[in-house]
Amino acid sequence: MRWSRTFIPTLKETPAEAEILSHRLLLRAGLVRKLAGGLYTYLPLALRILQRIEAIVREEMNRTGALELLMPALQPPEIWKRSGRYRTASRVLFHATDHMKREWVLGPTHEEVVTSLVADEIHSYRRLPVNFYQIQTKFRDEIRPRFGLMRAREFVMKDAYSFDVSPEAARRSYRAMFDAYVRIFRRCGLDAVPVQADSGVMGGRESHEYMAPAETGENEILFSSAYAANREKARSALAPPFRDRDAGEQGPPEPFDTPGCRTIEDLAGPPWGIPATSQIKTLVYRVEDRPVLILLSGSDALNEAKLAGVLGTAEFRPARPEEIRSLLGADPGSLGAVGVREADILADHMLEGGFGLVTGANRNDVHLRSVCIERDIPVTRWADLRTVRPGEPCPETGEPLQRKSAIELGHVFLLGTGYSESLGALFLDDRGVQRPAVMGCYGIGITRTLQAIIEQNHDEHGILWPVSVAPFTVCLTVLDIDPRGRAMREATALHDALEREGVEVILDDRDERPGVKFKDSELVGFPLRIAFGPRALSRDAVEWKPRGGTLEEIPIARARGRTLDWLSERRD
Repeated sequence: MRWSRTFIPTLKETPAEAEILSHRLLLRAGLVRKLAGGLYTYLPLALRILQRIEAIVREEMNRTGALELLMPALQPPEIWKRSGRYRTASRVLFHATDHMKREWVLGPTHEEVVTSLVADEIHSYRRLPVNFYQIQTKFRDEIRPRFGLMRAREFVMKDAYSFDVSPEAARRSYRAMFDAYVRIFRRCGLDAVPVQADSGVMGGRESHEYMAPAETGENEILFSSAYAANREKARSALAPPFRDRDAGEQGPPEPFDTPGCRTIEDLAGPPWGIPATSQIKTLVYRVEDRPVLILLSGSDALNEAKLAGVLGTAEFRPARPEEIRSLLGADPGSLGAVGVREADILADHMLEGGFGLVTGANRNDVHLRSVCIERDIPVTRWADLRTVRPGEPCPETGEPLQRKSAIELGHVFLLGTGYSESLGALFLDDRGVQRPAVMGCYGIGITRTLQAIIEQNHDEHGILWPVSVAPFTVCLTVLDIDPRGRAMREATALHDALEREGVEVILDDRDERPGVKFKDSELVGFPLRIAFGPRALSRDAVEWKPRGGTLEEIPIARARGRTLDWLSERRD
């Protein structure tokens, strides 16, 4: 390929829209261009990289026995209503209407479609297990698209769906996909850590995310030498402070005035001096249009992902001030759950056994002291609702948990039978009994993976593509582009020789200064650059330089063999 015959619009300056380093390099290296918020055109080099990532994914999926198909992106809403996700996933769904005024959904994922397929086609245990996968464009109504391809409205994803006869068989399928993902990300040149994850609106009993540590990652993982989980799922061995303590003789809750006190911090400061750990934080939420009170230690923050898992729905929101006053008769800052019967009350485990606590009295500027939570508050359910903090003891080893920022690349779920039951994916077992198929689902963000590779593989000059996914493996930089000159003749000969060996080569034949060519080569990130300049050629040599490595001058006669040997050492 000649550089002059492709389209690589590199930029010297960073566009104002670029928010993080990998986003800046995507634009500067001429890989993508923005059409609108969350919508990007993939230019020729980016498309070549995506195709290489997809090839690795296909190889590993096929290795597990998964079968590739392609399902419609346009989906009828009825199947989403049958699964229940028309409501629970409503915030991410794009809707469309045809000329007959019929409604359609643009697919953010395909559990409903593939389960409907299996419901229609597979009715016997003899045809299970089966795992279908596809690589397809998805659509999600991101409220705030940002960070380039990381949070886009339209993106390319690999999604796979396994169907098994039993939970034990489903776990084997899950493990096969878990291991395949480890291989995929390694082959793409990524450091990706599998961590315990929250299943969210997908549902299911078990899930893992694959996280690429990166300073600009939107996700957080907490980890130790033997444990890793995302922030939404993380647990710790921190024990409730009141466990195994004797409450002694506790009088009834006693009201006291707290004028102007509106926050946990206010109550902890003068004149009251009540530590946050001795306070009950009371939050009021609306869950599917009913009120729910959430109780936490004053020192803790609510983890809404955990709350969604406890509630079994993502359809909840903080109550509005007028809704809170109507329910409890006070404003935020003076709220409590003592004696409340008009709402369900969920309490975090860290409050179990709590006594001598302080909470709002549901009268403005008044609090209650001497609260014994199990005596004075009718808790509906105890649950893990808090956000774990770095430094807390690991639940596996007891060592302090550490924190890293990371980019989510993929997610695997052990779903169970929820979709199979709601959409009728039933089969007859070996005894003739009808049972629902046990499902797993497995996603990889292909376009997000592209940007994550940049985030983990760059330097001050630009991108450092791993050989396995590079748009071109070798860049031949010609400093004298006279077609009759020796530089162009030697470069063309090497170009043709390497192509015959299956090497992806780009020959920079542009009429540009050497400095421009060298900078563009490093910006775009080709793994190996071979320069043909007059000084080296006068010694029958070329400049041979791996990206990020040391410049060498080697004989022209050795260039082909040296390059093939170097690439062979780096093939996945």
